[in-house]
Amino acid sequence: MIPRPFEYHAPTALPEVIALLGQYGDEAKLLAGGHSLLPMMKLRFAGPGHLIDLRKVAELKGIALVGGEIHIGAMTTENELIFSTLLAKHLPLLAEVARQIADPQVRYKGTLGGDISHGDPGNDHPAVMMAMDATFVLAGAHGERLVKASEFFHGLYDTALTPGEVMTQIRLPLPPAGTGSSYAKLKRKTGDYATAAAAAVVQVKNSVCVQARIALTNVGPTALLAGDAAASLVGKTIDEAAIGHAAALAMKICDPTPDLRGDEAYKTAMAGQMVERALRTAAARCAI
Repeated sequence: MIPRPFEYHAPTALPEVIALLGQYGDEAKLLAGGHSLLPMMKLRFAGPGHLIDLRKVAELKGIALVGGEIHIGAMTTENELIFSTLLAKHLPLLAEVARQIADPQVRYKGTLGGDISHGDPGNDHPAVMMAMDATFVLAGAHGERLVKASEFFHGLYDTALTPGEVMTQIRLPLPPAGTGSSYAKLKRKTGDYATAAAAAVVQVKNSVCVQARIALTNVGPTALLAGDAAASLVGKTIDEAAIGHAAALAMKICDPTPDLRGDEAYKTAMAGQMVERALRTAAARCAI
């Protein structure tokens, strides 16, 4: 099938984007990398009358160190995450995750903000953003507001973005000394969505865990923050017993949809395995 007719807009500044969203309302859709929206348009699951292309809006791009945070423009591509020397030094988990997304062709066009804003529980960045305690900058006609990643995802394709808003930036705190992180992803083949995946970020002092965050991919209607699982590690040595207990707690919050990747029991079990793998690797990286 082919998309229904639409009018194409290519603004060059953020105020133009917000003005177009205000002018066309529900008839407008934002185009970032296009890997989610365009297939939906071809199948006529989406039929916007106006398509607003964000590629020429320079202020939505770039990676910068600002105080104690890394600020990433929403239109920054997966490939730019992979080859950023700034991220390699301060937040290597982002490059690690980007390398596991789709294939090189997709990574050259797909954007961080587009991946997050789509609200797909199968996308990899939402869980990673939760685990890294990210904050999203959302801009609209009434100005900017900040939303924590843990509060952004409301349901399947449902996020905190309101009509007329656009995600402009992702802000991530620099991890304190003694922090290790990892993303473990089980998939059927290279480039596939995860059957189940887990992001883990832990901080260790004197062999004891002092902070932990764990989040899960594709085992619920949204990415899931496994708060009880992470809390169970604090004050303990991250050994096999602690890892196994955390994985069991993470499995309790899973509510996967059965599909060709597996049924509910299999996906839930694999989520536990991914938590274990991510925690082992993250703990080992605390000493590096």
